[in-house]
Amino acid sequence: MKKWLWGIFLLLAFAIFGKEVKIVFLETSDIHGRLFSYDYAIGEQKDNNGLTRVATILKQQRKENKNVIVIDNGDLLQDNSAELFNDEAVHPLIRTLNDLKYDVFVLGNHEFNFEKSFLERNIKGFKGTVLASNVIRKSNNKPFVKPYVIKKIDGVRVAIVGYLVPHIPIWEASTPDHFEDLKFLGPEEALSATLKELEGKYDVLIGSFHLGREDEKGGVGIMEAAKKFPQFDIIFAGHEHAVYNTDVNGVKTIEPGAYGVYVAKGVVTYNTETKKKTVTTENISTKDVPEDKEIAEKYAYVDKKSKEYANEVVGEVTETFIERPDFVTGDSKITSMPTATLKETPVIQLINAVQKHYAKADVSAAALFNFNSNLVKGPFKRKDVAFIYKFTNTLIGVNITGENLLKYMEWSYSFYNQLQPGDLTISFNENIRGYNFDMFAGVNYKVDPTKPAGQRIINPTINGKPIDPKATYKLAVNNYRFGTLSNLKLVTDADKYYDSYDELQDGGRMRDLIIKYITEEKGGKVTPELDNNWEVIKYNFKNPLLSKLAEKLKDGSIKIPISSDGRTLNVRSIKESEVK
Repeated sequence: MKKWLWGIFLLLAFAIFGKEVKIVFLETSDIHGRLFSYDYAIGEQKDNNGLTRVATILKQQRKENKNVIVIDNGDLLQDNSAELFNDEAVHPLIRTLNDLKYDVFVLGNHEFNFEKSFLERNIKGFKGTVLASNVIRKSNNKPFVKPYVIKKIDGVRVAIVGYLVPHIPIWEASTPDHFEDLKFLGPEEALSATLKELEGKYDVLIGSFHLGREDEKGGVGIMEAAKKFPQFDIIFAGHEHAVYNTDVNGVKTIEPGAYGVYVAKGVVTYNTETKKKTVTTENISTKDVPEDKEIAEKYAYVDKKSKEYANEVVGEVTETFIERPDFVTGDSKITSMPTATLKETPVIQLINAVQKHYAKADVSAAALFNFNSNLVKGPFKRKDVAFIYKFTNTLIGVNITGENLLKYMEWSYSFYNQLQPGDLTISFNENIRGYNFDMFAGVNYKVDPTKPAGQRIINPTINGKPIDPKATYKLAVNNYRFGTLSNLKLVTDADKYYDSYDELQDGGRMRDLIIKYITEEKGGKVTPELDNNWEVIKYNFKNPLLSKLAEKLKDGSIKIPISSDGRTLNVRSIKESEVK
């Protein structure tokens, strides 16, 4: 067939049948400082995370596909020693996104953990488009960053909408300068307005939402958003650190977990004539994927500095803090009930002692962000501090009434499920994250898990006297918990009397305060201590069936139930009858 006839044939075929355009979308989320596949807090090389492994997948996908759009869904710049590089003009993690030609960066809540100028500098430094449809400047009612971006791919109009969980004013309540002049809209208001503006402007609609399947504050989560806004072809999710791939109301919803363990992939094939679309989604594992040498070599200084900092010796642990981290098995890795959730341990006592000391408080409350937290006899290194205190929180001192202190204590211990007759183990409420379970120092109290939530705190006293509901006490908490207490209307901004960040700036972060306390107050010696101020009652810690349970857990005949999202362990009690 002559060339001109073939050309006419193609034109006619295109006019009749249309052109099919395949577009590949790749998403990462919740990288949390994992440029490399290395956890600096525990000194462990991983085989399944980090942007160095993600890079290999992105480059391979680009080789195999003509049209590729790459998105990061936020919570990139915090954790795993990322803050060591905050003074650079553009953070190395943002520069890595640029090197890998990311098209879109959606803000996450942890991007607001630091000064607003730091965030603005890195927004400017990103070479793609930064999105968040629900972050609005109060001063002029205009978007802080772009709400969406439209890309034309082989004649197909692709709209990508960004959104992040709106609770930054609660979580960053103690540092309002981090979100100065900003308001955060809920999904119904923000997305409704954005989609109205986008009407008639797109052929393919993609959402990149830094939001869990359920909203932790009772708002709209991913699943409900997909039901309310079926216009989306794919909603890429994050925040929850979950791995899932499902269809809701005809909308593909997918999340790739955290740290780069997976890369979420969506493929949309669009027919330009019929307007018909086919959509598929999958999560691609980075396990054993080779690290990209180009990225690894370029940012080798990041890895080197992070390891050197993590291994700096700042004291000496005189004795191992927790001999049996897992209460049932005795193992160092938690697979059943963490000992630290059932009784006071020296780790939580240390954190509370530091908080009480610097806030000059009557009472301190703190959670273990990592139930595997422990300090082992030997050198005390900076990475050990990061291991027992995962986040870069600061310290707040706040005045609280006795009445509200008791409400706070009851709120915290709703973490336990109500213990029933025949229960061999105490289990946890799967709707409450472990980082929301605070334990208290400065108060003597007992906890009765056989009682319903809200009625569990027994005989609470301070300095030998019952807590006076009308009295005011000085309470030490981290900045995130101050936001929680404000949201619960147990304290107000006016009640705050101390802010470690105001006094010490970055030196006022809890990790730095722990080191300061050990070096200045304890002579560099880290010694396990207990206040013996609280205990769980009406539970048999010496039940002989617990040793049988340990055997069955080890041989696999019994498994401890885990929450549906995989983030909360031990969500249903094991019955004695299951072990007998």
